Amino acid sequence: MSLPSFPIKKILVLLILLAVPGTLYYLLKEKGQNRYRPLPIYGTKQVAKTFHIKRRKQIPDTIYHVVRDFKFLNQNSDSVKFPADSNQITVVNFFYTRCPVFCLGMNKEMARVAKTFNNNRLMRFISISVDPENDSPSVLAKYSKPFVAENKKWDFLTGDKTLIYAIAKQDFLVDAIQDTSNKLNIIHSPMLILLDPQKRIRGYYDSSRGQDQVNLLIDEIKVLITEELRNIKDR
Repeated sequence: MSLPSFPIKKILVLLILLAVPGTLYYLLKEKGQNRYRPLPIYGTKQVAKTFHIKRRKQIPDTIYHVVRDFKFLNQNSDSVKFPADSNQITVVNFFYTRCPVFCLGMNKEMARVAKTFNNNRLMRFISISVDPENDSPSVLAKYSKPFVAENKKWDFLTGDKTLIYAIAKQDFLVDAIQDTSNKLNIIHSPMLILLDPQKRIRGYYDSSRGQDQVNLLIDEIKVLITEELRNIKDR
């Protein structure tokens, strides 16, 4: 009894179909890239008293942690508010110009992200000084000059120190602490923080851990842009 023969094309198609899911899994799990999953929402969550209907079922709404509105001065002495536009995605970090360790490298990575999305109207970038007593608008203007030359949607902000530290801790959920052993040193987070247009935190990316984390940020911004464009279409 002879075995059935299979055309080579059919065998190749079958091999491709078997290989693709494994390749996608490898990219997501091993490479750390997020092209297909929805992003998490960070911070405390509460069940609301309101509901929405999904597949004919009442689903309780969720109240998510959001960053409060604030207003500071930028490097041009202009008053800049957050959020500036209800449809904008924002990347935020905390730094100071006298930072002796990682701030320069962090802002170089921020510049790489900003340059990638320089022509995207949905994006904006904010760097908030944790040393506002020194970092006046004129100091920030000098410091930020090489960064904002190619990135017009990037503001370096300064303001009330007590408010900045409160916003860092309570809203962005990161540290900003004056070093009591050295008043020129401020302990603060190296994170680049991704926020959606609803002011919810959607990701933390450690700029001190190399380019892989920032590459992940770039990848996940694309996911969030796609999510937001769908939301705008559905409104």
